[in-house]
Amino acid sequence: MSRRGWCVLLGLATAAAWLGSGLVQSRAAPAEHLPGIGPAPEFTLTTQAGKRLSLSDFRGKVVAVTFIYASCADTCPLLTAKMVGLQNRLAAAFGPRAFFLSITVDPQRDTPEVLRRYAVAHGANLGGWAFLTGTPSEIREVARRYGVYYRKTPGGDVDHTFLTSVVDQAGILRVQYLGVRFDPDELLRDIQALLREGSQR
Repeated sequence: MSRRGWCVLLGLATAAAWLGSGLVQSRAAPAEHLPGIGPAPEFTLTTQAGKRLSLSDFRGKVVAVTFIYASCADTCPLLTAKMVGLQNRLAAAFGPRAFFLSITVDPQRDTPEVLRRYAVAHGANLGGWAFLTGTPSEIREVARRYGVYYRKTPGGDVDHTFLTSVVDQAGILRVQYLGVRFDPDELLRDIQALLREGSQR
C-alpha cells in the first residue's frame, strides 16, 4: 500500500493522539510538494553511546524517526532492514544531510549497550543513525506525542504502532508512513525532495 493509503489509516488510528498534541494529520501530496503537518514534537533521549541527544540538535538535516525494540524477532528487523537499504541509497547525504533516529518502546530492557549491539548487528551506520532510549516516562511521552501506541504483552513482546515520521531541516513534520510495507522508493523520493528543498532556501 502507498504512503497515501497509510496516511488515511494513520489519520483514523492516531487522531486522538494528534488532537492531544495539537498536531493535525494531513493527506500526503506527491513528493514534489510535501505540506507541513506541524512542528515535530521535541524530545531529548539517550543514545546507544550513552549521550543525551535532542531532536533540535538536527536542525538543518532531514530526519526520519522510527520506533522499534531490540528483542523484536519479526517486524522491527524488517523495518530496520528497510531503513538500512535507504541509508545506503542516500550515499554521501547520509549523516551530513539526512539522519535516522530509532526510538525504543522497551526502555526497561533496551539499555544503550543493547541498542548499540542491535545497531551493529543490523548494519546501521552510526555516523548517520542514532538508537535512543530513556526512562519509561520519557518514552511514554515521546510515543504519545508522535501518536505511537505500545504495550508489553504477558510474553514479554511489545505490541506497538510502526510509524516513520519525516522531519525537515526546520523541524517541521512533513510526512508519515504507517506500518512496514511502505514503498522504500517513495520514502527515498520524499527525503530527496526535502533535501533539494533545503538546498534552495
